[in-house]
Amino acid sequence: MCQVEEEYHGPLLREELPSVSRQCVKCKEASAAVVIRAGDAYCRGCFKEYFIHKFRAMLGKNRLIFPGEKVLLAVSGGPSSCSMLSQVQEGLSQNAHKKLRFLPGIVYIDEGGTVGQSVEHRRRTVEDLRAVFRATGFPFLMVPLEQVLDLPSSVVLSAPGAPEQEAGAYKAAVDHFLLSDGSSGATAGQQQETPPPEVQEAHTHSLQRLLGSARTLTAREELLNILRQHLLVHTARSAGYSKVMLGDSCTRLAVKLLSSISLGRGAQLAHDTGFSDSRYGDTILVRPMRDYSAKEIAYYNRMFSVPSVFTAGLDTKTADKSSIQHLTESFVIKLQADFPSTVSTIYRTSEKLQSCKGSASAGGDRCLLCVCALDTAAENASAFSATLISEQLSRTKSPGKSRQAPEWTAPASQCCSIVGGELCGNRGRGCCSSAKASEPPPLRSLLCYSCQLTIKDMSSEEVLPLYILSEAERRLRRSQLREEIRDFLLEDEADEG
Repeated sequence: MCQVEEEYHGPLLREELPSVSRQCVKCKEASAAVVIRAGDAYCRGCFKEYFIHKFRAMLGKNRLIFPGEKVLLAVSGGPSSCSMLSQVQEGLSQNAHKKLRFLPGIVYIDEGGTVGQSVEHRRRTVEDLRAVFRATGFPFLMVPLEQVLDLPSSVVLSAPGAPEQEAGAYKAAVDHFLLSDGSSGATAGQQQETPPPEVQEAHTHSLQRLLGSARTLTAREELLNILRQHLLVHTARSAGYSKVMLGDSCTRLAVKLLSSISLGRGAQLAHDTGFSDSRYGDTILVRPMRDYSAKEIAYYNRMFSVPSVFTAGLDTKTADKSSIQHLTESFVIKLQADFPSTVSTIYRTSEKLQSCKGSASAGGDRCLLCVCALDTAAENASAFSATLISEQLSRTKSPGKSRQAPEWTAPASQCCSIVGGELCGNRGRGCCSSAKASEPPPLRSLLCYSCQLTIKDMSSEEVLPLYILSEAERRLRRSQLREEIRDFLLEDEADEG
């Protein structure tokens, strides 16, 4: 991050400014039009070629999107997602050198209700984006965020994904696509426009009440991110898309990595910042813009007139310290201004992260909200266990307040005596009746550590969407039933044997 013997102030800044006398570092002929980093000055044509090649290289290196596959582009109207849409449109054009072979569709989630925008304001934003989407010729969907309140419980389940492809499966799929003369790609140009459903005012109030139940902006942003992802996955499944493209840039992922660590999502970093996110099984989230910095995207959009539409968010016009996410973003951006290697260093760290290959099933072993593997089954000597003990001790009342009591009464979180490995024989009249008081509430026991903090910050859990509460009830009943027949079940070790 720190550059030895480098200075980023004074003469160097003036020297980095492009001028007519500075030549492009690639073609060595044309004058430089943009300077991305120190020493990387490109002319207009070479910069466009460099930008397009980086997008194709990211998709080609990972080989997750097969020819003829339906891919849903999640476009929020911001610079990064609109630039991603422009790259897909460029790759599918007739004069493209190496054409993209998947079938794209577009989805926009209208979040105007979360910030109290009027119906007219939201309608104008939707019309502006509809004009941008129509120009691409791709089918598109305009989905209000209020629809998340009517989702089925299956959205928080990890559906069985496609079996792992063999080494030569991608090449065989490409050859088959070329032999068929790409006839399956003809449907990509047939634009289909689904009219947005009418938003009921009662649903908007319910959504605002849900987000308003969170006491801090940090929890509201986390909750909004979870709801948005659930709606994206459900929309992709309903429309038959197996992949969802997100427009997260390198700068955005660097901020997300640091803020996720601060929020206790260290175990989920590989899913939150990696190129692919397969937590939902049959629907994979991909991030093809993760190699681009916000600076590169801004230059490209300005030079080649890529349209974008500003949409206000929860953190718009808020102070730096209003939330952990906003404070982290401010810290990274300011540090990047003085040390240009900041974002790239954090990004290279995220590339080395891998998800744990645990045996999380599609049932209760996954978080009810973020659908990642639970990280709460930790050992007694872990940092998570120490955090829980500290929280329990802080809630324990001092036993010396009542002077009339003849003898000391044990706190609710521990038993007064253990004989022969069993609890004391009070038969429910003392501490044994509350021996399980230290356990988290039923709903929180189904969540990972970070999502527990989010729910803990809410004034009431009853305002959560019905699909989350019904799935929580189903899992709790299943867990209770399993506990009742526990003595009749075979152990896992016996099954493996």
